[in-house]
Amino acid sequence: MRKDILIIGFVILIIAVLFSGTKIQSVEDYYQTHVDDITEDSETIFITIEATTILNNLDQLDPELKDEKYVPKDGIILAKSEYVLRKNDTVFDVLKRTTRHNKIHLDFQGASENSFKSAYIKGINHIYEYSCGSLSGWMYEVNNKFPDQGLSRYKLKDGDEIALRYTCDLGRDLGQEVKEY
Repeated sequence: MRKDILIIGFVILIIAVLFSGTKIQSVEDYYQTHVDDITEDSETIFITIEATTILNNLDQLDPELKDEKYVPKDGIILAKSEYVLRKNDTVFDVLKRTTRHNKIHLDFQGASENSFKSAYIKGINHIYEYSCGSLSGWMYEVNNKFPDQGLSRYKLKDGDEIALRYTCDLGRDLGQEVKEY
C-alpha cells in the first residue's frame, strides 16, 4: 500500500513538472513559429494572396464558395506579410510555408506531374481554377511583374514582393496582356 502511494505521488510530481512551464506543441507548430523569426540580419520577402477580381464576378462564382471564409469581403485572403528568405527559395517554397503557417488551404500539382516542370497552383483557400468562370485561375507576380516561368522555378531575392492573385479573365482583369494564338 505504501509503495502504491509513493508511486502515485511520484507520477503526480512528474506530471506537475512537465505541465508547469512546458508548452506542448507539434513539431510542425514548433518549426512554424521559430524557423522564420526575423532578425536584423535576415533577408526577407513579402507575400500577399488576393482574390479581389471575384468581387466583380460573383455571378460566375461557384455557389458553394459564396461565403466570407472563402472570399473575404475585401477579397484579401492574406494581407501583405513579411517572411524570412531562405537560401535558394522559390515563390513556391515561400507560398507553401506561408499557407501552412496561416492555415490556408493550398492544392497544387507537383513539378514532376506536368510538362512545364514547375509546380502548378490548382487552388488556394478552396478557390480553384474555373471556380469563377472558364477563364479563371491563380497567377503570380513578383515586384508587380508576371514572370515568364513557373513559380517553383523562380528564385527570390531579398526584398522581393510576391502576390498570388486570382483572375477571372485569363489575367486581363489583372492588367496582364494576353497573347492570342
